[in-house]
Order: sequence, then C-alpha cells, then structure tokens
Amino acid sequence: MSAPTPATVATPFGPLHRAAALVLATLAPAGAVWAQATPAAAPGADSAWRRCTALPGDNQARLACFDQWAAEQSWKAPGASAADAASTATAVPAPVDTTLPATRIIEVARTEGCRDPQYSDLSRFWELESGSDCGTFSFRGYRPITVSVVASSNVNRQPTSDAPDHSALASTPFRRTENRIQLSVRTKIAQGLLTQGHPTLKDSVWFGYSQQSYWQLFSPQISRPFRTTDHEPEVMYVYPTTAQLPLGWKWRYSGVGLVHQSNGQSNPLSRSWNRVYLMTGMELDNRWSVNAKVWKRLSESADSDDNPGISDYVGRGELAVFWNANKDNTLGATFRSALARSDRGSVRLEWMQTLGSGLWGSKSNLRLHTALFSGYGDSMIDYNRKRTVFSVGLSLVDF
Repeated sequence: MSAPTPATVATPFGPLHRAAALVLATLAPAGAVWAQATPAAAPGADSAWRRCTALPGDNQARLACFDQWAAEQSWKAPGASAADAASTATAVPAPVDTTLPATRIIEVARTEGCRDPQYSDLSRFWELESGSDCGTFSFRGYRPITVSVVASSNVNRQPTSDAPDHSALASTPFRRTENRIQLSVRTKIAQGLLTQGHPTLKDSVWFGYSQQSYWQLFSPQISRPFRTTDHEPEVMYVYPTTAQLPLGWKWRYSGVGLVHQSNGQSNPLSRSWNRVYLMTGMELDNRWSVNAKVWKRLSESADSDDNPGISDYVGRGELAVFWNANKDNTLGATFRSALARSDRGSVRLEWMQTLGSGLWGSKSNLRLHTALFSGYGDSMIDYNRKRTVFSVGLSLVDF
C-alpha cells in the first residue's frame, strides 16, 4: 500500500497536532523538566522544544512555536516528508482562546459563541470575548419577551401632565386587571472598533428596540383596547474589561447609549423623552451580576415637552442586581432613583424559573416570570402616577 498523500495526512492528524500544541503551550512554563526526561523524537527536536519553552509569557507565540514543533514529530504519518509536515501545520484551524484553562481546550473546540455556557452571563449577553461572539446583524433578545397577567393597586383612567393641553378631558373605565406584553430585540451592528488586535476582548455597537403594551383584555364592555403602548429604540456602545475587584468580583464592561422613549400618541396623551446614559457591570463567578446606569435627559423647549419634570418621577439612574440561586432559578431587584431629595423612583423585584429543557437537553430559554413593581414610571402614561403592580406570566430570554 502506498504512503498517504499530504492531504490525507493533514485531515486526521491536524486536530491532534493542534490539541497537543495547545496543551504544551499552556503547560510550557512547567514543561522544561519533563522535556529533559523525554527522548528526542527527531534530530533537533530537543532544541526546538527548549526554544519554545524559553519564549516569554505569551501563549500565542508559544502556541505557534509548538504548532511547528508538533508537526515535525515522529507521530505524524509514516513516510511523510517535511513538505507534508508543513502542509499539516497549514491545515491547523485558527487558534482558540488560549486564556482558558487547558482542561477546557476540548470544550472550546466545539464552542457555541454567545450560547456557550462555559462563558459567564455578562460575557455571553454582550459578547465581550471572541469565544462568546455570535457575529453582527443577527437578532438576539434584549429585555425579556414577556406575556403576563397584571393586577395593580390602581389604573390611570384620566392621565394628566403639567404640560399645557396634555391632560385627558374624560375618564375611561379601565380595569385594574389587564394583560402586559413586552417585545424586546437587538442586533450588533459593529465590533472591534477600539479592541482591534486584542486576542480575546471585543467591543461592540448595538441597536435595540423594546415595546411594552398594556392591553385591557378583561374589559369587553369597552372593546378591550390597548390602554398604552411605549416604544423605545436605542443605540449603545459596549467596551469589555477584565479588571479584578475585591472579594472575587470582576468588572466586565462599561458603555454609553442614546435612547428615545414615547407612547406614539397625539395630544392630550402624548408622552416622550430622550436620554443619554452611561452604564457598567460587574459579576461574581456566574452567580451574581450587578449593572448600573445613570442618564441625563436631553433638554426640550417648553412647547415640545410632553412631560415636564419626568426625571424627578422616573429617576436619573438605576441599579440592577441578579442572583442565579441555582441553574433553574434567578432572582433580581432593580432600583431607580431621582438622585435628589425625593422619595420618588421605583423598585422592581423579579423571579424567573426555567421551564422545560432546550434542544439536546440544554437549558430552556422559557421562564415562569413573577414580578412586583412599585413606584413611578411603569409606563410613559403613568410617569407621574405611583402604583404597585403584580404580574405573573411567561418570558423568553437569552436567545
């Protein structure tokens, strides 16, 4: 039987070369002693090994050196020439994230990008690393897509505003029990703007759109209208970080955004505002995450301001804390504050419980979503009305 051709050699042995090279590159600082006790596989192999081991603390450089070394060793196909070895090395796939532990190298080889569970929630959500990247212009979830039943302490039957001609002239017999529907998606429109050349980290620009509706589903006597619908398009830039914080916490990202929010109504029910914001987030392992945001309203003339003083009601900043109690249960609390001498703002408590399982036994994206909200700004029409809302429903997250 004739010797295999170079292409035949490259196919079965390329991944093996690569796996060996990755392990060797990761363990290189401790491998010098092992090398001294290992017989040379080919003339000059020992010197090549020593040269790779002596490289400075750069995993990428050591990896490339060990790639070349591995392709020349005696465990390649019998009879393969130096040209065959070069062909084999050329067929090796692009390097994976070498900052991950060596014990997870095989897992990296079958990575799922932003759906890969070996990365943290924040890394996958904002695609902060090359291994958690799902590319540009693909749709992903933003806020939970939710359908729920709502019971509230009161309902705004005759909305008012301090702006002239912005208060309803008559009361509508809305019921306090209604249906809440939230849609929210986003897409990454650019990446690698300021992190070009970094082996793992990726910054990104996103466009998101969220829509929240309150539907008077249980009010047949008034033909079940939508009481209000809010539209919220926004653009945000996210920059990844890996700074270590006290007590094991890690600072994961910071960013800036521009958001418009309005209810799409004409006077007297028109409500809208524009904001710029700064945001940041940190995490502890994959159990806790903390996200903070502060914003400033873009000023409008008195003639075009539908809701004067909205920042004093809805707030000027928020802090969101989430705890993955276990693989099936997530608890969260979001606090909004006017950052002034005022007791206004709001608090939202949430519990999301996983329902079922996804494809091939993976974690399902469907949640039983229970929430309690109390404060101002549950919707644009309620920006200056305080109410308490309890909701139970289904949410689709992290798709």
